[in-house]
Amino acid sequence: MKFNELSEQEKYVIEQKGTEYPNSGIYNDFYEKGTYICKKCNTPLYRSQDKFKSSCGWPSFDDEIKDAVKKVPDIDGRRTEIVCANCGGHLGHIFDGEGFTQKNIRHCVNSISLNFEKE
Repeated sequence: MKFNELSEQEKYVIEQKGTEYPNSGIYNDFYEKGTYICKKCNTPLYRSQDKFKSSCGWPSFDDEIKDAVKKVPDIDGRRTEIVCANCGGHLGHIFDGEGFTQKNIRHCVNSISLNFEKE
């Protein structure tokens, strides 16, 4: 499988499970209509209608495209990591029970892990 070429910062987050600085990502306060795709493999991951403002410093979604995101226990033993189900690229973490939306779930995603396709 051929993957997109990544910058050193993108490799750090996507392949080495790093985190971008809060409020630094292009998609944090971005609300156009379309689809968010994996920066490494172009798999569609999230729809714009599932994005919401959480003020946590990273893009937040309360749902993913079916079977696009895999949830795995984080190495810290406390959180659940989310990765692209296709390529395994690190997206961020998932949190539930915070009450931001009716679905009561928050996918906290690094902007640097995503690209956007306008509707």
